Amino acid sequence: MKSPLLQRNGFWQHLSDARRHFAQTTEAVVDPIGVVMPIVRSWQAWLNHPAELMTTGAQMMSDWTQLSANAWSRVNGARLSPDIEPDWFDQRFACPAWKEEAGWASLLEHYLYWSRAYERMIEETPGMDHAERRKAAFWFKKYANAMAPTNQFWLNPEAMRRAVETQGQSLQQGLAHLQTDMQDRRLPLTDMTAYKVGKDLAITPGAVVYRNALLEVLHYQPTTQRQRSMPVVIITPWINKFYIMDLTPQQSMVKHLLDDGFDVYLTSWKNPTADMGSTTMDDYLSRGIDVAIDTALQLSGAQEAHAVGYCIGGAALTMWLAIENVRAKAESRAVRVPHWTTLATLVDYHYPGHIEIFIDPASVDYLAGVVRRAGYLDGKSMSAAFRLLRSNSLIWDVVVRRYLYGEATKPNEVLYWNMDSTRLPAEMYIWYLTSLYLKNQLIVPNALSLCGTSIDLGKITQPLYLVAAEDDHIAPWRSVAHINHLLPASKRAVLSSSGHIMGIINPPRPDSRRSYRVGNVQITDTLEIWEARSTKCSGSWWPDWFAWLHERTGKWVPAQPLVNEQFPALAPAPGTYVREMSEHSAA
Repeated sequence: MKSPLLQRNGFWQHLSDARRHFAQTTEAVVDPIGVVMPIVRSWQAWLNHPAELMTTGAQMMSDWTQLSANAWSRVNGARLSPDIEPDWFDQRFACPAWKEEAGWASLLEHYLYWSRAYERMIEETPGMDHAERRKAAFWFKKYANAMAPTNQFWLNPEAMRRAVETQGQSLQQGLAHLQTDMQDRRLPLTDMTAYKVGKDLAITPGAVVYRNALLEVLHYQPTTQRQRSMPVVIITPWINKFYIMDLTPQQSMVKHLLDDGFDVYLTSWKNPTADMGSTTMDDYLSRGIDVAIDTALQLSGAQEAHAVGYCIGGAALTMWLAIENVRAKAESRAVRVPHWTTLATLVDYHYPGHIEIFIDPASVDYLAGVVRRAGYLDGKSMSAAFRLLRSNSLIWDVVVRRYLYGEATKPNEVLYWNMDSTRLPAEMYIWYLTSLYLKNQLIVPNALSLCGTSIDLGKITQPLYLVAAEDDHIAPWRSVAHINHLLPASKRAVLSSSGHIMGIINPPRPDSRRSYRVGNVQITDTLEIWEARSTKCSGSWWPDWFAWLHERTGKWVPAQPLVNEQFPALAPAPGTYVREMSEHSAA
């Protein structure tokens, strides 16, 4: 359908501003995180522009007439191609009945039209700023997803077919799943009984060689007779647990590094409790990253280490390296990390992806009060926010398959890790939202002070291997790439296919359908210039990274001992902190 209401940048784009009708203090009480009020303000803005609203209404009436005519023609036997079709990635309407049967085809067409038309109206509301329109459109789309006919038994042809074919067993099994999930207070993405950490996942041999109240440092058993002399220290995110880097042996980045001759250390963070609410970003830098790197240097006997940071671990590593450069210069010594790698890491938070929907001053003030009372952000809340970003695949598809189809969830290592959530300490979390997401201060020289040192990313001169993922909705690749203009260092950049997890956990395999772009990048390069100069490759980017590391991580030496007298084994890998569960995680 060519209706203007389904086109972006429609005829209402350049209308005048509308007045705000509710005081911010009142709204903070009624709707603290802005789930409803942005949509209300959108409709108020339209009411303030009656001429445009009447024109829009007339177009809707015309479109409705066309949809009704299509429905009548189908009832009378006409085989019409649909005017509106689901997106290619939308699997909700895969059942053939949605295309082949007149009633279902018309229902689908009406649902898609009205949900998209209203979403377009909200996106282009006259008199609302861009951020407010995005927020209103986001929440409207979530409501529209929830109201999809596929989520209702009597409006889902596949659910009814299965109920008939199984003589009601699918519904009986779905009810059993519902009762179990209500008791467990969770909507499982996978079979949470299929894996056990340390037995099925995170099984690479190693030992905890250091422990404090914030982290354990793991050192892994070498798998080759010789290793590079410079250790590799992986700074994992403390949002979720470290074993995304060490799933099964086939998927484990840790094991692949070991098998290629690298000496690997890794951080495993404490799952915070209420008494850790005062833990700050300073603590994660000084008692976390600094300690992990010192442990690797002292145990290995090396003078330098390569550091790898993933997600928030990469952002923290960037802060630490800015501090390290200042201190090394003041102390007339070498920087302990002469080159580094970031994986799906944001340092410029101007556009942090759809997560920005949850982050504005009123929402942050509300969340600050909640987490300060608890002492931490509960992992359940954070998980729910990320699942809302892709509600069709991470919420409603699970609801339909479990409760309407009666299907059991299938084992999946990555989804198990995703459900094994962690908490965040209150003060660190509030600082993270305020200083980075709201104020974007990390990119402003000397706007932040951490560990008693002003942060200036321009001080970082160490070569960087930078990895982004093209379908990443948590760290959008174009935003990740902004680090190029902030650091006066040589860089090699990779743009991997897939998303925030699978774009990074991307081991070489003969049947891989993944691809990536790779190439050196100059500080003056635009994305277009880099893309034109880069090379498109199939498969995994890991071999390119390993080759880059081999050029920089020292000579071949006999494999390092796992432990020594100064750093004895405190526990076998994967350690004790990784086994600490949040209240809704797997037992």
